[in-house]
Amino acid sequence: MSGVIEKIGKKILDFLQTVGEFMTLLVEILFSVREAPRNLPAILQQMAIFGYETVPIATVMAFFVGMVLALQTGAELYKYGGQNIIGAIVGHSMVRELGPVMTSFLVAGQVGSAMAAEIGVMKVYEEIDALKTLDIDPVRYLAMPRFLASIICVPVLIVYADVVGMLGGAMISHLHPKIFISYSTYYDSLKTALTFHEVGTGMVKAFVFGGTIALVSCYIGFRTTGGARGIGVSTTRSVVLSFMLILALDYFLTRLMM
Repeated sequence: MSGVIEKIGKKILDFLQTVGEFMTLLVEILFSVREAPRNLPAILQQMAIFGYETVPIATVMAFFVGMVLALQTGAELYKYGGQNIIGAIVGHSMVRELGPVMTSFLVAGQVGSAMAAEIGVMKVYEEIDALKTLDIDPVRYLAMPRFLASIICVPVLIVYADVVGMLGGAMISHLHPKIFISYSTYYDSLKTALTFHEVGTGMVKAFVFGGTIALVSCYIGFRTTGGARGIGVSTTRSVVLSFMLILALDYFLTRLMM
């Protein structure tokens, strides 16, 4: 019995230590933001990676998500003659939930994993220790540019995905023979649904998810050990942890802003 209690206590202590390290890294990143102008080339480079890596996949993902939303809801609404509100349903779903969550998943899997792997390689091969020897702060040099690039680019990508998803929904709503509504009807319904509160909720989630992805990826990368195998484990861990935190934060943010 005492052994079980000891294991539970160790798990709790490990969890609290991880939370403390997360918060410490976040504070260090925010403190080093004042040095952002000196790191502008690195920030722009990371922003370019976000765009290059995710825009093509985000386009395909959002377009088909919007099409599926319109198809499924339209088929049900058609039975009751309510297909005129498809635009509102697609817009509401994309802006508040599917756009932020799906795009953040994509960024975490595509860019976040690359962040964790890159920093993990530097940690394993002692390049981070070399930076410290040269009196270069690894948080300012590595984490801060990625964090700023993420909180800038993820909201932009989410807005882009929302628009593409709505276009996909509009196309299906107009072309499918059982759902058919005009583009003007779809647009009027969409315009009614997209209030300032709806858009604001999506943007708050976008900033929080972007910061979370960068923070998790950098944290896992800085604590990578064990050679090539450790790098692979860290990469997987960063993606899984990002997914879990995005879903948890999505619930709490939704509950807070209802």
